[in-house]
Amino acid sequence: MIQIIPAIDIIDGKCVRLTQGDYAQVTKYYDDPLDVAMLFEDNGIKRLHLVDLDGAKEKRIMNYKTLERIAGKTQLHIDFGGGLQSDKDVEIAFECGAKQITGGSIAVKNKALFAEWINKYGAEKIILGADTKDKKIAVHGWQETSEIHLFDFVDEYLAKGIKYCISTDVSKDGMLQGPAIDLYKEMKDRFPPLQIIASGGVSNINDIELLDKEGIYGVIIGKAIYEGRIALVDLKQFR
Repeated sequence: MIQIIPAIDIIDGKCVRLTQGDYAQVTKYYDDPLDVAMLFEDNGIKRLHLVDLDGAKEKRIMNYKTLERIAGKTQLHIDFGGGLQSDKDVEIAFECGAKQITGGSIAVKNKALFAEWINKYGAEKIILGADTKDKKIAVHGWQETSEIHLFDFVDEYLAKGIKYCISTDVSKDGMLQGPAIDLYKEMKDRFPPLQIIASGGVSNINDIELLDKEGIYGVIIGKAIYEGRIALVDLKQFR
């Protein structure tokens, strides 16, 4: 059964969503992310994808106090990403209660350091962030697109032991037009051992059912919940 992973994106300590990673297209949903995290937990949600958008922009962890509060007040399994660029950043994230961390930009910009994290903390705790635009890796909150091909990128880290990969098709994110099903099918066929977490574009329960049918490990859901396209009660069928 597919893992349901709601997302909370943070700017200035508030729960927001961007459209296609554009910091100029911000919608605020909650003043306090803890409120929505507790709402998720009250509705049977077990996992949370927490993104420090300030950190992604500043290239260092910023909203760790919000992580600490959510981890301290809920039992949610939190994976935390955004701006993790140094050993200290990762230490702070784990000390503040993250169960896993996601590294995207760092896995492009400093491969040796990211590989060290896999070895130090174990592949169960480190998620590869493989955000893509036209199958090219996007970094730093999608503000830059590299020339690295998605499949080459994933191949390299599979060889280093990575088990989990969140892949967001930037063109789909926040658009509520459906996820990149064909991309995830292709990734699953190409990398059978990889636990793929789909992100971006999920607009209704049917999208989740399609991903589940394809054997995708997990799905991150953001705007569809906040805009009322998916009711939390309807996600209980995936437990």
